Amino acid sequence: MIKLTIDGKEYSFDKDPTIRLLDILREDLNKTGVKEGCGEGECGACSVLINGRLTNSCLVAAGSVMGEEIITIEGLRETEAFKVLDQAFADAGAVQCGFCIPGMIMAGHALLLQNPHPTEAEVRRGISGNLCRCTGYNTIVRAIFLAAERGDGVW
Repeated sequence: MIKLTIDGKEYSFDKDPTIRLLDILREDLNKTGVKEGCGEGECGACSVLINGRLTNSCLVAAGSVMGEEIITIEGLRETEAFKVLDQAFADAGAVQCGFCIPGMIMAGHALLLQNPHPTEAEVRRGISGNLCRCTGYNTIVRAIFLAAERGDGVW
């Protein structure tokens, strides 16, 4: 039995503990904001926060995170921090197809939790594990800077 805390709620799953966290999130909980891109930890589309640390859920065995706090984009959506990030991404024009954006927002949030006033180099390093094929990194970096400016006290 796998017991997980996801987005503040307790869940139990009668599954092999080696199942990927990504599969439980998508298939069992219908958390489709967590996407499978590469399945190898290279693209960041499956990003979640585990105890506040940005993590690729495609690389995590669900049994290994029992007792940890897992936050998905769906859980983050319920926070003031998400509202700030969401508006900043919209205002900066940092969204096109939307496939990478949940992971980028998770990366931006994780960065701003650690450093509410990052430099450009720190922002670029913070999102470096996330691939975007259409929006372009400059607008995403701009969005994270906007969020940092607007979100004083949120992080």
